[in-house]
Amino acid sequence: MTNESYDYVIVGGGSAGSVLADRLSADGKSTVLVLEAGRSDYPWDLFIQMPAALTFPSGNRFYDWQYQSDPEPHMRGRRIAHARGKVLGGSSSINGMIFQRGNPLDYERWGADPGMETWDFAHCLPYFKRMETALAADPSDELRGHDGPLVLERGPARNPLFGAFFKAAQQAGHARTDDVNGYRQEGFGPFDRNVHKGQRLSASRAYLRPHRKRKNLTVRTRALAAKVNFTGTTATGVTYRRNGRMSTVNAKEVVLCGGAINTPQLLQLSGVGEANHLKSLGIKPVVDLPGVGENLQDHLEVYVQHSCTQPVSMQPNLSLWRYPLIGLLWLLGRTGPAATNHFEGGGFVRSNEDVSYPNLMFHFLPVAVRYDGQKAAAKHGYQVHVGPMYSDARGSLKITSTDPSKHPSMLFNYLSTDQDKREWVEAIRVTRDILDQPALAPFSGGELSPGPSVQTDEEILEWVAKDAETALHPSCTAKMGPASDPMAVVDPLTMKVHGTSGLRVADASAMPYVTNGNIYAPVMMLAEKAADLILGRQPLPAQKADFYRHRSAVPGNAALVAEPAETGSAAEPATSLGRA
Repeated sequence: MTNESYDYVIVGGGSAGSVLADRLSADGKSTVLVLEAGRSDYPWDLFIQMPAALTFPSGNRFYDWQYQSDPEPHMRGRRIAHARGKVLGGSSSINGMIFQRGNPLDYERWGADPGMETWDFAHCLPYFKRMETALAADPSDELRGHDGPLVLERGPARNPLFGAFFKAAQQAGHARTDDVNGYRQEGFGPFDRNVHKGQRLSASRAYLRPHRKRKNLTVRTRALAAKVNFTGTTATGVTYRRNGRMSTVNAKEVVLCGGAINTPQLLQLSGVGEANHLKSLGIKPVVDLPGVGENLQDHLEVYVQHSCTQPVSMQPNLSLWRYPLIGLLWLLGRTGPAATNHFEGGGFVRSNEDVSYPNLMFHFLPVAVRYDGQKAAAKHGYQVHVGPMYSDARGSLKITSTDPSKHPSMLFNYLSTDQDKREWVEAIRVTRDILDQPALAPFSGGELSPGPSVQTDEEILEWVAKDAETALHPSCTAKMGPASDPMAVVDPLTMKVHGTSGLRVADASAMPYVTNGNIYAPVMMLAEKAADLILGRQPLPAQKADFYRHRSAVPGNAALVAEPAETGSAAEPATSLGRA
C-alpha cells in the first residue's frame, strides 16, 4: 500500500520518539505518524507501571527485544545481553527509572569538538530545564526545571542502610551533595527518578499518552520499519511490516528515533553506511557514510554485594509469598515496597587524579539482587552497582542480513584497553573502601560478591570479565559532527543525516560521547532540542550558569583528562566555579 502521506514519519516510539511525537504535532496542523515495532504500554500492565517490577520485563520476549553482543574477546567470549524496550516508551518503559543528566563537563566536552559548539552545557541546559519538573529542587534554582512534562521525584532514601552508606562515603573522604543534577554532581546523596506518585513515569506517559487524541497524530504499534525509501538522496518515506503485510508511507521528513541499535541498523538497511559493507549484502549504497554503526559506546557494571546482619534490608520482599500483599498495597494506593525503583541514592567519584570529573558512578540498593531478579543467598543484604563511565573502548554495529527482524552484529570491545582495566580495578577498590567504613560496620555481614578471595588486580579483572553486565547505555553509533569529519553521521545544526535530505536522527545514536551516568535524561534533552531544529525554530538561548569543577578541570578546558591538581585529592577535591 502506498496511499498515506504525512509531514513527519517518526521511526520508533521510544524515549526520543515520544518527545518528537508531542513536539512535532503540537501545532495541531503538521501530520505526524509514529511507527513503533513493539506493542502498546497498556496502563494496566503491572510489569511496566509498577516501579519495583522492573526486574520482570528484562529478558522477557513480550517486553524486551533481547539483543546480545557478539562474543566479547576480553570477557571470556561471553555474549552480553542487551535489554531494549519492546513497547511504546521504549526502554523508558522497562528501565530502572534513574534520572541522571550527566556532568556539565560532559557537554563542554561535546561542545569542544569542531562544529559542536551549540551542544555545550550552556546550550543544553535550557532543554534539560524545559523537559523537567524537579519536585525536590528549590524553585529559585537556575539549574533545574520546574514546569516540564517529566515530573521527577527525589528518592526518599529513608532506609537506614542509605544513611549508613552516605555516612560511609563521607568517612572515606567523599563529599555529600544535595543534587547530583544540580550545581555539584561529584559526591553522594539521593537520586532523582522517573517515578511519580508510586508509578513509573515513562516517556510515553509523560509525552505521548496525554496527546494521543490529537487528530494530526497517529501512533501505529507492531510496525517494524524495513527501510527508508529514497529518490536519489532524498528520503521520501518508510516501508514497514505490520500484521504480515508490507506497507509504504510517504513523508516530507523521516525522523529516526530507534536508538543506538535500531537507527544504524535501519540506515544500513536503507543504503546509508559504509559502501563496501552494504554492497557485500547486495544493498545499493545511497550515501557512503562509514561512521554509521561505528563509535559504539556503553557502560559496564558489576554488583558488589554484602550480607546484612540487621533485619533492615528489602531482601525479604523478594520472597514469592509476599508478592500478593505487596501487589495489593500498590494496587490500592500506589504505596509499599512496589512503589519504589529502589535506586534511591548513590554517588559520583573520581577514582584517580588524572580525570577532570567523576569517572565512577555508584547506585546503592538496600537489597542484594541482580537486574534479572536473581537474589543473593542471604536473608538480608545490600549492594552497590559500580562501573567506569568513560571507557575509551569503542565498538561497532553491522547488519548481517537484509532482513530487518534479524538482530545486527554488535561488538562493544569491553575491557579491551589499558584505561578500561585500570579504572575497573580502581572502581572495586574505591567501592570496598566505602563499604568497609565504620558507618556500615553495624550492618555488614561480609562481602558476598566478588568475595574475599578476589584481591589482586588480575583477580579483579578476571571477576569483572566473567560477572559484569551492561548498564544498558548503548550510544553514539551515528554521532553528530560536521561533514568534514569522515566518521560523523548527523549534522549538529539540523539533525540531518549527512549527504541526504528529508532524513534526520534524534536519539542516543547521535551522541558523540556517552555521558557519565544513565543516558535517559541526555536522550530526552537531545530530542527536545532536535524538535526545535527540525521545526526550524530558533533554539532556546544559551544559559550561563555556575557549576562545580574540581581544580583539575581547568575553566575552558573541556578535555576529559587534565593535568593532576597540585593540591587536593579524590577524597578532598579543591573547589572552584565554572561558567557554562
